[in-house]
Amino acid sequence: MPTPAHERRDVAESFGTDAERYDRARPAYPQQLIERIVAASPGPDVLDVGCGTGISARQLRAAGARVLGLDVDERMVGPARRSGLAVEVGAFEEWDPAGRTFDAVVSGQAWHWVDPVRGAAQAARVLRPGGRIALFWNVAQPPPDLTAAFAAVYQRVLPELPAYGGSMLAVYEAGFGPVEDALVGAGFGTPERWRAHHEITYTRAEWLDVVPTHGGHGRLAPDRLAELLDGLGAAVDDAGGAFAMRYDAVAVTATLPT
Repeated sequence: MPTPAHERRDVAESFGTDAERYDRARPAYPQQLIERIVAASPGPDVLDVGCGTGISARQLRAAGARVLGLDVDERMVGPARRSGLAVEVGAFEEWDPAGRTFDAVVSGQAWHWVDPVRGAAQAARVLRPGGRIALFWNVAQPPPDLTAAFAAVYQRVLPELPAYGGSMLAVYEAGFGPVEDALVGAGFGTPERWRAHHEITYTRAEWLDVVPTHGGHGRLAPDRLAELLDGLGAAVDDAGGAFAMRYDAVAVTATLPT
């Protein structure tokens, strides 16, 4: 059985090896989803868990939220601080809020690195009555021909790290059950799933800038990463040198009783 992501601290804390690339290359979230989260929160005070370089925090702030970021890796938060965001460093499960409470706890592309049971309990402690938790992910789905081509490259170069096998949204949603069960166990109401989507067109160079930011890729030996990028680049070349990536953003969200 694979080790749960939240127990892979080595991977969780590897993104900071190239925070500037992460901030530059990683996609933002559909504005529709961000605005829905802010509008559905009982107030403007938001704690962004696993804020990283501030990609989601900046969007939340632009939509009217007052955001405090929290991330486990000091190396990741430089871009967030430079953009004027307040950020603290620490693992959410052990973080001391020093008496502060929030209207919403959110996490973009990061909650899988948090222990779902301890994280849900901590969120319930730091939220005000009626507060909302919203945990969301961008799920990338290449066009069908590139889905198969990318999967073949990973199978050849990194068989221990399979990727792009069929519907990526189905893969993500299959893992949401324990997250939702933990929320209910911590006293939240019945979870909902909110969805939105957008598309980004990538050139070969732009996509190869994104790939090293994916989980575990920053820990690869340079020769293996180079082989992976060569294979993925060749697949994009075969597809005409550019492609439209569909991102299905899905949020698991619930509220505390008032």
